[in-house]
Amino acid sequence: MDHRLSREFEELRRTVAEFARDVVAPKIGDFYERRAFPYEIVREMGRMGLFGLPFPEEYGGMGGDYFALGVALEELARVDSSVAITLEAGVSLGAMPVHLFGTPEQKREWLPRLCSGELLGAFGLTEPDCGSDAGGTRTTAVRDGEEWVINGSKCFITNSGTDITGLVTVTAVTGRKADGRPLISSIIVPAGTPGLTVAEPYSKVGWNASDTHELSFSDVRVPLGNLLGEEGRGYAQFLQVLDAGRVAIAALATGLAQGCVDESVKYAKARHAFGRPIGANQVIQFKIADMETRVHMARVGWRDAASRLVRGESFKKEAAIAKLYSSTVAVDNARDATQIHGGYGYMNEYPVARMWRDSKILEIGEGTSEVQRMLIARELGFD
Repeated sequence: MDHRLSREFEELRRTVAEFARDVVAPKIGDFYERRAFPYEIVREMGRMGLFGLPFPEEYGGMGGDYFALGVALEELARVDSSVAITLEAGVSLGAMPVHLFGTPEQKREWLPRLCSGELLGAFGLTEPDCGSDAGGTRTTAVRDGEEWVINGSKCFITNSGTDITGLVTVTAVTGRKADGRPLISSIIVPAGTPGLTVAEPYSKVGWNASDTHELSFSDVRVPLGNLLGEEGRGYAQFLQVLDAGRVAIAALATGLAQGCVDESVKYAKARHAFGRPIGANQVIQFKIADMETRVHMARVGWRDAASRLVRGESFKKEAAIAKLYSSTVAVDNARDATQIHGGYGYMNEYPVARMWRDSKILEIGEGTSEVQRMLIARELGFD
């Protein structure tokens, strides 16, 4: 297998890397510390076409694929994860369900504005009392004439409360099967719909320049035509979305881990102690060498999973492996980078402090590490 990037992907990588270095890096620290959403940066990402990378040109997309999205996410997360997760959630969780399961009318209504970054989409799956048990959905949607009436709540929803949030796709119980099990369906709820309440932003450990809220639905009414895909297929649809989303998160985690290497190399060459650069000490060199080794293998993992996805092959196991490994690597590298920086690594003015705070969520979001192990075991034939 040749893991080298094609000329097209290398050009994309360089373009995003330059944007991250020249536009994101100088500004994001201020947004992060103020817990403010970086609208200016997001608008520029929209103008670059990043939100449309894996979508068809007929809907305003760039005609690329998930591999292209992964390349962009890795380079963004190499500098900042708040910006990267805004793109990841906007594309793979916000717009992708509409692309995969929407009617032609739904696609024409939503995709052009989602691809341009004019609007952001959100993905309403997790609930306060369910967590990893997504099949335990308690939010309900009941038919009333030509409308769905939705009641319930969702938590930890990215891109759900910005000024440019356009929609949230929610899972809700719309009926019961003959054996009593719930029929879970996906329904598009436009932002601003009466009865939809966006709670105050969470006070988070990391990802402080990204937007995350709890949502509540109190007799929220939307047309029956807002059903996304087939009724009763919502749970299966969201699992499909999450499988691909794990590839994207793996690329993001790889980028964060690479950023930790970048900052550690720079600091080790510049920081002097006992009369010489600390990078002259083999213990520092070996620690950074181990960090770079982890990054290399994480990159191989997400690129392999993405290649399988793009080719239409089975990739569920590989996506889980990539997400599990890369998120662990991100946490390990962030810890080691902070240690190399010493006391300065605990100061928020240094990027590694932000990376340390941002890394842990990667072992939790879009399926915890325990869920990834469960998925891998199932693919190996265990019940």
